[in-house]
Amino acid sequence: MLRSQRLAVVLTLEERKEQEALEKMGEARKQFDAQQAQIDNLNRYQQEYRDQIRQNQQGVVPVARLQAWQAFIAQLDQVLRQQQTQLDILEGRLEECRRQWQLAWERRRGMEKYIETCRRQEQREQDVKEQKLADEAAGRAFARRRG
Repeated sequence: MLRSQRLAVVLTLEERKEQEALEKMGEARKQFDAQQAQIDNLNRYQQEYRDQIRQNQQGVVPVARLQAWQAFIAQLDQVLRQQQTQLDILEGRLEECRRQWQLAWERRRGMEKYIETCRRQEQREQDVKEQKLADEAAGRAFARRRG
């Protein structure tokens, strides 16, 4: 069996590793996007709540109600900070998955190039063998005609 044929098994493994890395990166992207959407929703909700407070403050507002609004806004701020921290963690995971996929892609691509180099070398060796056989056959035919 030729080297290029034996290396096809290694290439299949590298392709599988690359696909797995790509799937992990896709999952990390989904988690990141979902977290980002959640933060966006919380930001919109907080802004709508603040707008409501401004509209309701046109008249006299009891101090207790104002304090409750402020406490709720503070809670939303804390939740948003926690969500942002989680988003930062997910972004780090996404970047790591991207690096792992890039490495797997490079390994697979390198294996493809190496196999192609082996194939060209094998073809050159085969061409040399065929040329040698043809030269020998021509030499024998020439010798038979002379002798």
